[in-house]
Amino acid sequence: MDGDKAHDGTRQGFDTADAAPLLLDPQGTVSGWTGQAEHLLGYRASEAVGREFAGLLADEDAERLFGLIRSRAADGGWAGLMAARHRDGRLLRVMVRITATAGPLGQSSLLVLLSEMGGAPGWDMSRAVLEQLVAGTAIGIAIVDTDLRFVWSNAALEQFGGGPAAQRLGLRFSDVQPGLDAESVEDRMRHVLETGERVVGYEQIGSLRSTPLRESAQMLSFTRLDDERGRPMGVYYTVVDVTDRHRARQRLALLDRAGKHIGRTLDIMRTAQELADVAVPGLAEFVVVDLLETVLGGAELPPGPISGAGGLPLRRAGQRSLYGDLPRTVEGTGESVVYLAGSPPAQCLVSGRSWHQEQLDPLAAGWVVVPPDGREPTFLELGLRSAMIVPIRARGVTLGITGFFRRRPDDPFDAEDLHLAEDLVSRAAVCLDNARRYARERNAALVLQRSLLPLHLPEQGAVETSACYRPADELTGLGGDWYDLIPLSGARVALVVGEAPGHGIDAAAAMGGLRTAVRTLAALELPPEEVLAHLDDLVDRSAGDEGAGPEGTYGNPVGSGCVYVVYDPVDGRCTMAAAGHPSPAVVSPDGTVTFVELPEGPALGVGGPPFESVELSLPEGSTLILHTDGLLLPPDEDGVFDTDRSRLRQALQQAPPTRELCCRAVVDALVPSRPYDDVALLMARTKRLDPGHVAAWDLSLDPAAVAEARRTAAGQLTRWGLDDLIFTTELIVSELVTNAIRYAAGPVRLRLIHEGALVCEVFDGAATAPHLRHPRATDEGGRGLLLVSQMAQRWGTRFVPEGKIIWAEQSQTDSPV
Repeated sequence: MDGDKAHDGTRQGFDTADAAPLLLDPQGTVSGWTGQAEHLLGYRASEAVGREFAGLLADEDAERLFGLIRSRAADGGWAGLMAARHRDGRLLRVMVRITATAGPLGQSSLLVLLSEMGGAPGWDMSRAVLEQLVAGTAIGIAIVDTDLRFVWSNAALEQFGGGPAAQRLGLRFSDVQPGLDAESVEDRMRHVLETGERVVGYEQIGSLRSTPLRESAQMLSFTRLDDERGRPMGVYYTVVDVTDRHRARQRLALLDRAGKHIGRTLDIMRTAQELADVAVPGLAEFVVVDLLETVLGGAELPPGPISGAGGLPLRRAGQRSLYGDLPRTVEGTGESVVYLAGSPPAQCLVSGRSWHQEQLDPLAAGWVVVPPDGREPTFLELGLRSAMIVPIRARGVTLGITGFFRRRPDDPFDAEDLHLAEDLVSRAAVCLDNARRYARERNAALVLQRSLLPLHLPEQGAVETSACYRPADELTGLGGDWYDLIPLSGARVALVVGEAPGHGIDAAAAMGGLRTAVRTLAALELPPEEVLAHLDDLVDRSAGDEGAGPEGTYGNPVGSGCVYVVYDPVDGRCTMAAAGHPSPAVVSPDGTVTFVELPEGPALGVGGPPFESVELSLPEGSTLILHTDGLLLPPDEDGVFDTDRSRLRQALQQAPPTRELCCRAVVDALVPSRPYDDVALLMARTKRLDPGHVAAWDLSLDPAAVAEARRTAAGQLTRWGLDDLIFTTELIVSELVTNAIRYAAGPVRLRLIHEGALVCEVFDGAATAPHLRHPRATDEGGRGLLLVSQMAQRWGTRFVPEGKIIWAEQSQTDSPV
């Protein structure tokens, strides 16, 4: 046990790279001195050079022992412990190594390396142990003269290339080590010769002749040798192989790069490509990342390995190669990949464990299922020699696999490479799983948003529309702004833009309730100001109900804004009202931009004066611009948007003529890439119905007018080519006109509108609303509206200032137009 401790102490205490070198002539006289020797023993070069080495030793039998040392040095070297005396008289326990060499001038010399060991002077160790220790050192040692030509080197230096010691004599470092940066090494040698400063721990990276395709690292230390006058005689240097340490640093650097460059976004495909980019060339020459199809869709996966992975479709999510020919011979990024059952990739998916092989069978084909008319190239054709397959697992779920490949024959993957690959993939797996979870949540959010916003605006003949929506929350895509187009009776349309306060899912939930309420109120054919009044009352009641619950005001729409516009293409009249919302802009057919002077009522649910509407007539080809306040810059302290209106006017005047391009161009011009608020924009270009598609008649209150109304309507349908609808239209006209004459007061008017659908309207001056009845078999009346509801696709009543209109709509899908 004590011998082992002594052995370990010597190994830790003696380092050739840090030893103090000096030169002796064949008689044992010091011929070369160094600064390290002076630091160790205290003698200057002028005091030590020319002095017998035995005189520097404290042992009583130094002369006899030195003679033994000289004889052993000629046989290949000697090492042992000695007691040296410092210039101030102190005793130093030193490790001494002596080898024969040729001096800078060609004469025979001895190289002595001294290293202080510490401990008590009486501590000793068997010579056999010391000789075995030093003889097995892997430290290369050499001496070059002032011309940087080798004059001596030990056998250990041969492992670093350059041939045997005898072949180095007279050559320079650049002659024997062409794979390394010889110029930098020789620059440091010259610096040591010129300044006498020692260079320690200079690391050299390169490829040796023995392993030209494999990078290696050596640590060099340089010391100047001086004569008795302090003049440089040459440079003594040592070389230590630190390739393992260099590779350990590279592995740490690779993991550090992975932490910085993988997972910078929440995009699954980009994260997979980042994994491949980081691994090449630091770990492999070719890397592929294959993910399950369900992962790319963000689906939730069952925990544990995948059962029956053979034939399971994956998607090539990322790949990287050092070679231009390799990606062209395999599946491209984004393509589907199916692995054969029992192949290493399929086994890794099933087992959840990694696999690696140092030497692939060159004649074996790849592991991918190919079409019947195709052929998978062999590993020899691909040039792949070594492979690792690592499953991508995070939180107990297998997401896919990562394949690492090398072509170099002298550097196959080993166990350390596999551990590094597993560590790298495990870090990337967390990022990929985060991206998967984000994709799942974002897909759910987008589905919610799409369900709340119209997928497409319905076809109708009143306006040509385009819309644009941009949420402030780009991650989820959720917001509280919305737009809508609601077809009304009589070929009219309602245009709606609104916004709920806040962002994200809360605002989206509030917006969904508001949009549904607006569509329900629109079906009642109410004027815009009454729609907003009912909506305000609904928001106020719902806020009170939700505020009393345990969840507080989740999705509370109080403070929401809305503008509601009704446009009639028959006469071009447009009626609108607003609640806490910017008024619309109007672009006339000649390009002039104006803003409607619309009284802005209070926001919904906050209380205030009643809502007011404005009615105006729009020329055909005018464009209504409805938008939320996110399109404008924040208002000033008084809430004035005049400055913003000028920006909006300029953007509208410079926008392209195409509706879709115009809508997008306006948003891009006014909204920053990261908007401070949600933005909704609805643009509607007005149209007028062809006067030939509208027919109206005033009817008398005589019951005989019913028959005349039927004949007139039938004749008009014949002129429109709608003969298939004559029978049902006669029934509808007969019932509606009869009811108007029987129960109403004032004038009666019949109007037919042929636009997309056939609409029959009967106006009377009464303010009472008819009700659909379900008469019994014995009842003599009450079947009129029931018959109308069966004949028409839709029917209803709307009130106007002069009375009411009962309307019925029939589809023209099967009738010639």
